[in-house]
Amino acid sequence: MVRAPAPSYPHPARLILILSLAPTVGLGIGRFAYSLVLPDMRDSLAWSYSAAGFMNTINAAGYLVGALLASRLIERFGLAASVRWSTLACALSLALCALTGNFVVLSFARLLVGFAAAIGFVGGGALAATIAQSRPERANFLLSLFYAGPGVGILASGLIAPFVLQGFGAGSWWIVWWAMTLLSAIMTVPLMLAPLHANTAAGGIVRTKFAVMPVLIYLAAYFLFGAGYIAYMTFMIAYVRDGGGGAAAQSAFWSLIGVSAFVTPWVWGRVLALDRGGLATTIILGVNALGASLPIFGHSPLLLAISALVFGVAFFAVVGSTTAFVRFNYPPQSWPTAIAAMTIAFGIGQTLGPIVVGAITDAVGSLSFALNVSAAMLALGALLSAFQRKVGP
Repeated sequence: MVRAPAPSYPHPARLILILSLAPTVGLGIGRFAYSLVLPDMRDSLAWSYSAAGFMNTINAAGYLVGALLASRLIERFGLAASVRWSTLACALSLALCALTGNFVVLSFARLLVGFAAAIGFVGGGALAATIAQSRPERANFLLSLFYAGPGVGILASGLIAPFVLQGFGAGSWWIVWWAMTLLSAIMTVPLMLAPLHANTAAGGIVRTKFAVMPVLIYLAAYFLFGAGYIAYMTFMIAYVRDGGGGAAAQSAFWSLIGVSAFVTPWVWGRVLALDRGGLATTIILGVNALGASLPIFGHSPLLLAISALVFGVAFFAVVGSTTAFVRFNYPPQSWPTAIAAMTIAFGIGQTLGPIVVGAITDAVGSLSFALNVSAAMLALGALLSAFQRKVGP
């Protein structure tokens, strides 16, 4: 399904920055802030690593369902409305996380925020791609602004959550969720008030088909990225804490990942402009794998800082490279459907990643071993994407 792109956008960068608040709330806070409270929740609620990993697995399962239904929901309600209301649902689900320690209710809240985040991400990505296309000479840079959104959420939560936990002591994970709810509510306001309808309401929405076989190897690579990155993002704070890192160390590590998002548009601009099949994804995902592999060599603060920066600067760009791939290989009317297909492959990977890595950790008693598996999946994904050629008409 697609909507016909509007002819022009007077302030494309401003609109895309506002749109980036959807993944800021849904992903940067809704998904990734959980890693900051995972150690305290695990201790307070007596969870195993498998149970802790399940909370991100159920979140990713919701994301997968959302990606599967995104096209239909966007067709029914429109792009702008889908992005707005899904972001509001993310904020409400965070409030639910603050209200209870019940495993089932928390699982539902994590499922809901994942589902809503996918709708906002697919709709916002399609809308951002359309807006960016109005400035072809700056399209890749403009798209990078949207995909840097989660970094803002990661940075903001990294500056808040560890110190809330330190200030209120053990068992204060629910206070962190209230803080994240307030932060998300504030970020949702500009998205609700932005004049998106004026620029996005024109044009009808029609359904298009998507052929899997021509991009099967690329989808497999994106699946591996989903499985590999989420394991790193789920358990690295626990790894830092187990190595003796206090609130300041945890905050610094998480914030460095978030800060990386702000330099992504400049670091990867030329690579994202490569119209050579999966080459851009191979380069960026290879750097991502390198960053994920560094903690294998120890708990040194310098090593962990370099890992966070290298991982972060590539992490945010991998998703952007898939959208660039879609723009180079498909006509505009197929962008939402193609982005949804990529998101589904990604969603399956990140659904399996946390619980599998958590189970490995429980079995071998070592987070380091599990993180090795994460880095290996990212490296394999980089290798596979190198074999993806351009898609013919």
